[in-house]
Amino acid sequence: MLRGLYSAAAGMIAQQHRHDTVTNNISNINTPGYKQNNAVTRSFPEMLLQLTGVANQSGPIGKINTGVFAEESLQIQLQGDLTQTNQSSDFAIVSDIEVPGIQFDESGKYVSPDGQLTFQPQAFFTVQDAGGEQRYTRDGSFKLDEQGYLSMADGSRVLGTGGAPIQLPAGVSLDQLTLNDQHQLVNAAGTNVGQLLLTRIDNPNDLVRGGDGKFVLNGDAGNARPINAGDRVEVRQGYIERSNVDSAQSMVDLMSAMRAYEANQKVIQFYDRSLDKAANEVGRI
Repeated sequence: MLRGLYSAAAGMIAQQHRHDTVTNNISNINTPGYKQNNAVTRSFPEMLLQLTGVANQSGPIGKINTGVFAEESLQIQLQGDLTQTNQSSDFAIVSDIEVPGIQFDESGKYVSPDGQLTFQPQAFFTVQDAGGEQRYTRDGSFKLDEQGYLSMADGSRVLGTGGAPIQLPAGVSLDQLTLNDQHQLVNAAGTNVGQLLLTRIDNPNDLVRGGDGKFVLNGDAGNARPINAGDRVEVRQGYIERSNVDSAQSMVDLMSAMRAYEANQKVIQFYDRSLDKAANEVGRI
């Protein structure tokens, strides 16, 4: 069959994946703590064409590419803008963790002279899902459940520094508590009733989406540890972190994916007409 037909079809599939990724970002543009996904495409392995069938001649003619495919979707774990809600149950993380000797760029990565890639560590709230598994989130829109546990909208409970879910004393509401610089919830008398457990993830790309705004650590467990005093991490009460989706760039990417999809579609239509002529017109001669 014609190689270009398969290349164009592969291009359509890749652009469809890119389109789906962008539309998912746009649909979550108002989701607190949502992190943007970027579709990554790459070419299929190149083939080296060799000269054959010619007497006393041999050697390579050149390289040929066999199409493109959507390899993966990378998360952009950068800080989102904060929105003030004045709700005592809303919390937002401001994370700007530094690594000695490294200057991260605007995308949160650093490439060393020898090509080694380093991503900026990020801080997350630590929660426990319904199955008792530890998860991470930047969605700080919390609430109190019927038992007084600080929890997310889906029921996942927020963990404290001791590794246990934070449970407020009976009759105490979040309106009566203030978050201090040590991430402790204190009452008017200054008594600590719970301290948020913030986890530092050294390589945020090891996180996999777990649904409902939570992430699962898929890499080395040593990449996750509680933040220390030297980490530049702040938690603000009465704020939520918005998604880091760039709406203007998303619309540009959406239109670009659509145009590329249409271009590949026209190539397939051209090959279809060519095959039709070859089979029904040229074949009769």
